[in-house]
Amino acid sequence: MNRNEVMQSPGTAGVAFKGTTHRQIAELAKWTDLLREEALEPELPIIDPHHHVWDDERGRYMSTELMHDLSSGHRIEATVFVQFKSGYRKNGPASMQPVGEVEFARSFADACAIRMPDGPRLCEGIIAHADLTLGDEVQPVLDAMAVAGGKRLKGIRHGATWDSGSAGYGRTFAKPHLLSDAAFRRGFARLAPMGLTFDAWLFYPQLPDLVSLLHDYPDSPVVIDHAGGVLGVDPHTDRAAVFDIWRENLKQVAGCPNVSVKIGGLGMLYTGWDFHLRDTPPSSEDLATRWRPYVETCIDLFGPERCMFESNFPVDKQTCGYGVLWNAFKRITGRFSATEKLALYSGTAARVYGLEQPIA
Repeated sequence: MNRNEVMQSPGTAGVAFKGTTHRQIAELAKWTDLLREEALEPELPIIDPHHHVWDDERGRYMSTELMHDLSSGHRIEATVFVQFKSGYRKNGPASMQPVGEVEFARSFADACAIRMPDGPRLCEGIIAHADLTLGDEVQPVLDAMAVAGGKRLKGIRHGATWDSGSAGYGRTFAKPHLLSDAAFRRGFARLAPMGLTFDAWLFYPQLPDLVSLLHDYPDSPVVIDHAGGVLGVDPHTDRAAVFDIWRENLKQVAGCPNVSVKIGGLGMLYTGWDFHLRDTPPSSEDLATRWRPYVETCIDLFGPERCMFESNFPVDKQTCGYGVLWNAFKRITGRFSATEKLALYSGTAARVYGLEQPIA
């Protein structure tokens, strides 16, 4: 298959983008279970550095549902919880309400550790949300989160995604060029002195804004979420052209040594593949074929020591099963050395987030 075929097909041309949820959580479980694969390289230790849990109007994805997915034959040693507006406080100042999510995630992690002492270390790290546009006034929020999360609190994510096209369906975006905002930067500057990372969630045309931030704060550790925000929905439907712009923007980001990248999020419906529309979910071979150019580009630009694979579950579950996702990544990295695989699947995440490194 040549490059243009890989980039252009399969897609959702003519299908209106209606947000990131095609199937609800309960339906997803039945759909992804239609195809379960035996785990490839089952002894390779994995830290999943990006997943969510919630129990609200969006459905229920808690320990039962998460462990159903993790019980896929892959060696999941630990996970990192990333903010998704779960368990916010319902009272008090708006700025402090996200502290409730840290309390929620820590309580979830502690309960799972008691119930499953020999299982994966769920939510060993917590990435919270704090409104960094508060500037210096965000410090009391960060202090409260440090108390609520204890040693589990590892970083902050303040989403910066913005797009004038259909990616905005059903969403309220941050203002354009958020990372250049003076107040945001004052809040951002509060993270590194506390030993906190910043998870950057933005779309590929916005990556130049991130380069500016990285240059101005070279000692602040930053992690790019979801491979730099690939889009495949209107008007970003020329997949080859999007790929070229994404790669060039990401190359500029990779020149900054204080940034790492999470390779994943390619199963989000923003990317414009048609997998979620199928009666049965795709195989790992299907996914590896389509995802390979993006995965290999990330690794080529950043090196394994600055890359970490992520599941982004259950958001990416709209496209495939958990075990199938990890098999797809393993198919793509089959040619890599044992040392490189250790970095990609657990080592980088452990180093960046200050987690226990699994024994290979």
